[in-house]
Amino acid sequence: MKKILMCGNEVLAEAAIMAGCKFYAGYPITPQNEIPAYMSRHMPEVGGVFLQAESEISAINMVFGASLMGVRSMTSSSSPGISLKQEGISYLAACELPAVIANMMRGGPGLGNIAPSQSDYFQATRGGGHGDYRQIVLAPASLQEIVDLTMLSFDLADKYRTPTMILGDGILGQMMEPVELKESNKKSNIKKDWVLDGCKGRNPRVIKSLLLGERELEILNEKLQKKYNQIKDKEERFEVLYPDDSEIMLVAYGTVSRICRNVVERLRKDGKKIGMFRPITLWPFPERELKKISKKVSKFLVVEMSCGQMIEDVRLSIDCKKPVSFYGRSGGEVPTEEEILKELL
Repeated sequence: MKKILMCGNEVLAEAAIMAGCKFYAGYPITPQNEIPAYMSRHMPEVGGVFLQAESEISAINMVFGASLMGVRSMTSSSSPGISLKQEGISYLAACELPAVIANMMRGGPGLGNIAPSQSDYFQATRGGGHGDYRQIVLAPASLQEIVDLTMLSFDLADKYRTPTMILGDGILGQMMEPVELKESNKKSNIKKDWVLDGCKGRNPRVIKSLLLGERELEILNEKLQKKYNQIKDKEERFEVLYPDDSEIMLVAYGTVSRICRNVVERLRKDGKKIGMFRPITLWPFPERELKKISKKVSKFLVVEMSCGQMIEDVRLSIDCKKPVSFYGRSGGEVPTEEEILKELL
């Protein structure tokens, strides 16, 4: 299959269209503006709908409405814009509505800057909004993975009736790499017998998140937790470099994992026993595999473009039985290979 040179944001948008996305609503914010720009040009070509909302809050609620109709729906933004969408994402989770949300992270907190960051990890993996809910979080490390994981995100959202997030950053969104755009099943094979498409002789359906009856909301939460446990059992994804003989294991995701990969290969050439663990699903975090690896290695170094967030999941996964140190850069700064080497040697 022929490869095409594209930037990450446009790759994500094209992959969404190929996955059968027929509704997109968003609002401009750097560094993800190429996504809505691409969608505005190409969604009409496939009979889809593009809407530039008046705000991020409006955009997520438009996605809510389209999802109610059973349409594969998507929105995208960057850090502070995603913060504004959190209430709507909580409503999607409570109503068990599938939707895809892309976050190309930028530096924070606040308006921050437009440089790449990974400081939205807590927001993404802990739900972000109010209530006891989770969302599937996929973290690509290359543009080809953006293609593959974007397509997967729509399938997972439909399968589990849940919001699913693609968590990238400004580097992945702006960089260019050759990618293969693979054909995908544009329609979900899952029967959507819950959609609000008019009664048409059937009994009415009601989808809501305001539940005031006795134990009504607790019953919903119990149902959601059962579903989240199923997701944890079946959907953990990861990559491991040199799991068998490594004494030190780097842990990184997304852009930073690309830098750490180079560090590992450099040290391997010098005979150092070092490997890397890369979570691809940030939620569910691949804790079982990391726990297995912890029995073989002596220590871990977590590297992030943040002040330290994923490190908590690493420590929890291994029950704090091995030393876990941290190196990070924040505010849109990117760790270099030399800085990571200095931490290791």
